[in-house]
Amino acid sequence: MRNIREIIVHCTATKAGRNVAVAEIDSWHKARGWRGIGYHYVVMLDGSVSVGRSELSIGAHCLGRNSTSIGVVYVGGLDNDGVPCDTRTEAQKAGLLRILVELLKKYPWAKIYGHRDFSPTACPCFDARREYGHLMPPTTER
Repeated sequence: MRNIREIIVHCTATKAGRNVAVAEIDSWHKARGWRGIGYHYVVMLDGSVSVGRSELSIGAHCLGRNSTSIGVVYVGGLDNDGVPCDTRTEAQKAGLLRILVELLKKYPWAKIYGHRDFSPTACPCFDARREYGHLMPPTTER
């Protein structure tokens, strides 16, 4: 069993409204030389959540954090001009909240972060720590 300390939220960096399947993300990641999709869960435009990589497997989504984290990605993150932007649909917001709550039930000691908290990137194009901070117990470690 892995020691999960963080749940890290990402975006696919695709344009708003563009459907992206788990298989497509898997092919992108294999093209990078990875063994497959690096995220554990994918939140689709309609809010449904698909499994990417097994939680039992180390992810490939945040350098230096993969062994102790779960990676959750939502489809989108760019506006129509390709500029980073919070493109989540209302359904995605609900789906993302749902999977985060489920994961915190399994890993109540875990903290939620955005990829941008660990890397110079706009991903996930919103402040995940601020948006989901109320889900975690108060601590001085955030």
